Amino acid sequence: MADYVKPSVILDNMIEAAALKAELPTKDLLIRAMLAGAYLAFVTTLAFLVAAQTGQFVVGAVLFPAGFVLIILLGMELLTGNFGIMPLAAFAGRIGARAVCRNWILVFIGNLLGSLVYAAMFWIALTDCGHVAGGPLGDKLRALAVTKTTTYEAFGLAGMVTVFVKAILCNWMVSLGSVVGLASTSTIGKIAASWLPIMIFVAQGYEHSVVNMFAIPTGMMLGAPVSFTDWWLWNEIPVTLGNLVGGIVFTGGALYATYRTTPISNQDPASRPV
Repeated sequence: MADYVKPSVILDNMIEAAALKAELPTKDLLIRAMLAGAYLAFVTTLAFLVAAQTGQFVVGAVLFPAGFVLIILLGMELLTGNFGIMPLAAFAGRIGARAVCRNWILVFIGNLLGSLVYAAMFWIALTDCGHVAGGPLGDKLRALAVTKTTTYEAFGLAGMVTVFVKAILCNWMVSLGSVVGLASTSTIGKIAASWLPIMIFVAQGYEHSVVNMFAIPTGMMLGAPVSFTDWWLWNEIPVTLGNLVGGIVFTGGALYATYRTTPISNQDPASRPV
C-alpha cells in the first residue's frame, strides 16, 4: 500500500503527463506511437494463437494486457489512452486544443504505421511468404476481419450503432488502463493495475481502433473478403470516434469532474492557452 497514489493525485499526474506529451517533438511521437502499435499487434497474435490452441478466448484475454504493460512501462504513445488523458491538460488550461489535436493525429499515424509494419512481417512469418494459408491462426484472423466489418454492414444503421457503442465500451476500459497505471509508483503495482481493465475489454470482444489497425488488414492480407472501404467505413472510422467518446466522457472527463480541486472558472484567464 505504500506506493498507492490517491485518485486526486492521479488526476494531477494525468494533467502533467498530457502537458509533457504535448511538448514531444514529432519524431518522438511517431516513433513511440509506431512501437505502441507494434506491441499491441504482437499480443493480438499471441491472444488469437492461444485461443486457437485452447479453444478458450478468455485465455488469450488474460495474456493480451502484456502488450499494454510494455506501453505503460516504456512511456509509448497509444491513441486510445491519449483520448482520455490529453483533454485534461486543455480542461486545466495547461495546453490548447491545437496541441491536443496534434498529438492525436501524429499518434494515430504512428500507431497505424507500426501496426501495418508488424502485419506485413507477421504475414511473411505465418504464410512462408504466401506459400501456405496460415493454419488455424490464419483462419481465425480471416474470420475476425469479416466479423469486424461486413458483419456490421449487413445490419446497416444498427450495425453502425453497434460498432460505435462497442468502441465506447472498449475505451472506457482501455483509457482507464492508462489511468490506473498511474495509481502506483512501483513497477509491479503499475503492471497489476493496468492489467485488469485491459483484460476486461478483450474478454468481452469490444472494438479497439489500434488493435483493428493490425487485425483487419492482416485478415485482408490472408485473403478475407474485406475491402479497404469495408475496413475504414464499417470499423476504423466509427471505432476511432467511439474510442474518442469513451476516453473523453467516461474516463478523463468523469474523473476530472469529480476530482479536480481547482475549477477552470477560478483560473486566471490570461494563463489559458489560445
